[in-house]
Amino acid sequence: MGKYFAFIIFFLATLTVKAEKVYEFNSTCQQAYQEILKLKLGNGIALIEKAKQQNPDNLIPYYLDNYIDLISLFFNEDADEYAIKKPKIEERIKLLELGPQSSPFHRYCLSMVYVQKAFIEIKFAENWRASWDVRKAFVLIKENKRLFQTFTPNDLLYGGLQTIISTIPSGYSFFANLIGLNGSMADGMTLLKNFAFSSDPYAKLFSNESAFIYCYVSYHIGNKKAEAFKFIQDKKLDVVNNYLLCYMAANLAVVDKRLDVAKTIIQNKNKSSEYYSLPIWDYELGFIKLDHLELQEAAGYLENYLARFKGNFYVKDTYLKLSWCYYLQGNMKAAEAARQNILKKGTTDTDADKQALKDAKSGVWPNMILLKARLLSDGGYFQEALAMLNNKNINSFAQEEEKLECQYRLGRIYDDLNKNELAIDYYNAAINLGLTRKEYYAARAALQIGEIYEREGKKKLAIPYFEKCISLKDHEYKNSLDQKAKAGLQRCEN
Repeated sequence: MGKYFAFIIFFLATLTVKAEKVYEFNSTCQQAYQEILKLKLGNGIALIEKAKQQNPDNLIPYYLDNYIDLISLFFNEDADEYAIKKPKIEERIKLLELGPQSSPFHRYCLSMVYVQKAFIEIKFAENWRASWDVRKAFVLIKENKRLFQTFTPNDLLYGGLQTIISTIPSGYSFFANLIGLNGSMADGMTLLKNFAFSSDPYAKLFSNESAFIYCYVSYHIGNKKAEAFKFIQDKKLDVVNNYLLCYMAANLAVVDKRLDVAKTIIQNKNKSSEYYSLPIWDYELGFIKLDHLELQEAAGYLENYLARFKGNFYVKDTYLKLSWCYYLQGNMKAAEAARQNILKKGTTDTDADKQALKDAKSGVWPNMILLKARLLSDGGYFQEALAMLNNKNINSFAQEEEKLECQYRLGRIYDDLNKNELAIDYYNAAINLGLTRKEYYAARAALQIGEIYEREGKKKLAIPYFEKCISLKDHEYKNSLDQKAKAGLQRCEN
């Protein structure tokens, strides 16, 4: 009887050992991870299933499942797909919670999934849920960094969260204060940079993900724009065969007014059918063409994007840009139709969409000369933009808003031409004209002067202008401009 009882105990113990969950980032999982980041999602899914069969108790394949959902839902914003995948993400979190807490991957994986979940929730206007999920992620990764100080992936996630949290705009600071979040931009940027440049084995494994995060944070928050592009070049990032890096490099090039660079990146990307199909390429090409006033082609790309995209973010703004394409061609029937879609489609979760709705409701079309100058300036065609405003001043325009925009636009063009003194003069004129108006020009002019002085190393002169930007109330793009100004203040004060 005793032998029989001992056998039962041994058998149950064996089952327990076999059922113990593990975090094993083995070669199959590493291969799956790399394929997913290239946006070869079909290949990634097949490798994940292989890894699950190799070891059903390995939690890393389930962690990688979340990357698949993040990419699909973030880029396509399909509400029907989200309804299906939302409970699966919750089940995935419960499964990961069963993992051994003695592994540095336990809290790391949970933290990353909460961050990814928050990004998805923001896309579907679940901002309250997203705030709490960011808090959960921050608490987990902070604890993981304390417990496993030599586990270098902590720096990637903790550094990224520190940096982003530190620049939460005033419009969302209520959430940050309520859930007890605070971060240091300087500390976060240091952690991110050290990891991105490290030769540590984990840094090599996560190199594409860290490159994506580091470049975006360096450009948009650290205001190290040249450094972001230098990183892409020096690290020889594969912007041909890795669609995630291709998108990042092209998108940053568009924002940085390097349209020829962006167009070349998109056109030279690998054309294989293995890659996940993204409507975002049409979106980027539409803006590239619009900013060079190639209006017919721009309209075609934007129409294609709107036909394929299933979400709401920037839909109103895209219809606004489409209406401009037709307006500048003199096709007012198509322009009005696009404007009607601004009223009916999309949401106002972004500042750009709010602005598009305001413009559509106004019933007023922009001044053609100022609009063309704006688009050419946004595209990096500064001399052409300046030619549009040749011999123009505030007396050349009838409306107060047009006078204000003229001053701001000239300032922006001279800023991009590195004629700082002229730029500052026009920016200050825009600030004086727009102090009590709702257009964004005065606030953006203050931000730009702050950045000029910062580039010149005159941080004491920059600080009052960043503060001026934040102090201006009730204007367009308030949250996004406040975030940039807040980041500027932190850079100068540190």
